[in-house]
Amino acid sequence: MKRNKQIDIKRALALASTFTFLCSCAKACLLPFLTLCFKQLGLTPAMTGVVMGTKHLISLVWCPAMSLLSKHYNKRRAVINGSLVCSAAVALVLLFIPPTDVHTQDSTCNMSEQSSSPTQSVADHLLTSSVGPTTSSTGIHPKINTGAVSQSGVTFPAKTLGDTESAPVMTSKHDKEKPHPQLSEKNLSVVVDSSPREPKISSSVVFHTTSPLAALQRNKRSNIKSGSKEQPKQEKENHFDLMSSLKVIYIEHKLFFLILITVSVWELASAPLEWTADDGLYEYLDFADASDRYSSTRVWGLLGAACGVTGVGSLVSQLSCLIIAGQIPRSAMHVFCYAGLAAVALPVATFLPLHLNKKRDKANGLLKAVQLVRASPHALLCAITTLLVGMAGSAVDNFLLWQMQGCGSSELHMGMSLGLALLSQAAFPLLVGRVSKLLSPGRVLAVGAACLGLQCFYYSFLWAPWAALPAQLLSCFSSGALWWAVKVQCDNVATPGAERSVRRVYSTLSLELGRGLGSFAGGFVVQRFGLKWLFRGVAVGLMVWCVCLPLLQWKAPRQRRINYSRLLAADVSEASDSESEQERDWLDKAMEDDKSNNNYGRRINH
Repeated sequence: MKRNKQIDIKRALALASTFTFLCSCAKACLLPFLTLCFKQLGLTPAMTGVVMGTKHLISLVWCPAMSLLSKHYNKRRAVINGSLVCSAAVALVLLFIPPTDVHTQDSTCNMSEQSSSPTQSVADHLLTSSVGPTTSSTGIHPKINTGAVSQSGVTFPAKTLGDTESAPVMTSKHDKEKPHPQLSEKNLSVVVDSSPREPKISSSVVFHTTSPLAALQRNKRSNIKSGSKEQPKQEKENHFDLMSSLKVIYIEHKLFFLILITVSVWELASAPLEWTADDGLYEYLDFADASDRYSSTRVWGLLGAACGVTGVGSLVSQLSCLIIAGQIPRSAMHVFCYAGLAAVALPVATFLPLHLNKKRDKANGLLKAVQLVRASPHALLCAITTLLVGMAGSAVDNFLLWQMQGCGSSELHMGMSLGLALLSQAAFPLLVGRVSKLLSPGRVLAVGAACLGLQCFYYSFLWAPWAALPAQLLSCFSSGALWWAVKVQCDNVATPGAERSVRRVYSTLSLELGRGLGSFAGGFVVQRFGLKWLFRGVAVGLMVWCVCLPLLQWKAPRQRRINYSRLLAADVSEASDSESEQERDWLDKAMEDDKSNNNYGRRINH
């Protein structure tokens, strides 16, 4: 007779925690910095929002479908291994996408590389030509203070436009004697001391660029002044300016579609990983009657994400602007770290304990969970809150690093800020006891949404690289407390055995549908109004909902739940009462019969 294989719960939990830690660490190395990479490649905020929104909507549809298919055909391990390999391979494709004609380095790289840029060499040549050749007979050698020019004197354009005029180079002696139009007395100051020391020249050069629209307006004015003789020439220039602007638009749209296709394929490869592994591990522990211990793996996921985002931020900030023979920007290290950690997680996935329970139908479980949420007014209010929180969270996920970069933050500041938020969220279970005594789950839900609104309002006023750190401590309540309240609501609504399905309905509404819609809307808001007004608008919307939520919860009818433990206790007590009454009836009859028999015997004897 075949013996059943003994289940080692500790080994299963150790493997599950290690796998969750590595996968979360890998995603944290790339996902938080993905929109920042898009910005450096040349995408506009609206294009970035469309790419991220498409990514979330693909995950919304593909995760449940792939999890159901892998369970139906018993291919969970193959799906997990294939997801790790394919997602790492597709992520490396991002490195081969060429950027548009913009400066692809971040602000810190721009400041450190200005001294060796081609524009700086032109400025040095112009300054040397304007001062004139050195005279060895008198022993005077003019020196150019290039340090001041490279740091503060030169303002470089963010884009290389088609109508930018290059500075003329002076070749003849007559040209050298004439003052250069770009180098006036305000921009160039020469200080000569009477001492035998070498004279110092402090210079400030500003290169002006014009946009295509300004060029067209300038050409119109010149046409009116010059008359009809120069009209064909000006029309040619206008035509060339229009063609150059159309070429720039074509390059931007080409880059947008390349990134959109790559991110979509990457999401198709990586999305089934979390759901498939979660289902297999939970069913394995549930088969061993240890499903209550599976929640401990989520803490390891938060710790892994904190380690990944902090580690990659500190690593990238220590690198030079260009790595690998000076050809690849240092932002590519995010992709390398993601691919490396995915490769490390692959051996753990081969030994991951999985179980297949064919009795449970995943599709019917999700449909039943949706019906349970729709039937309860309080559950519907909780679902609307999670949807709004997801839309607000997309603004933080997509554009917080843009706002921090505008304040001068480096990769180190960004990694430390995001890591602190994850650690504060992981620390909330230590405060559950006190919070549950002070506030009800419905009020905790409103407090969590309000804390997220305060964070967004604070982000709109960032002023320094480290300014975002204090607001990240509120993530303990904006994320940790909010999801604890959602969990309590799920336990109140769900029937026995449907708790996980109801939780997935809420997480899908917030993390996928809400963030997808928020990404689409947030990108266009940033394109039209700017980053500050995006965060302020999100904060105002959440605050208004937090004021309305307690009133709606108070007006919503409460449904009484059937307490099965009390029913069982009542059944037992009623059964015991009936049994005792039957015993009493039987005893009374026996005593009466005994008495009657004794009286009959006495009569016979007499």
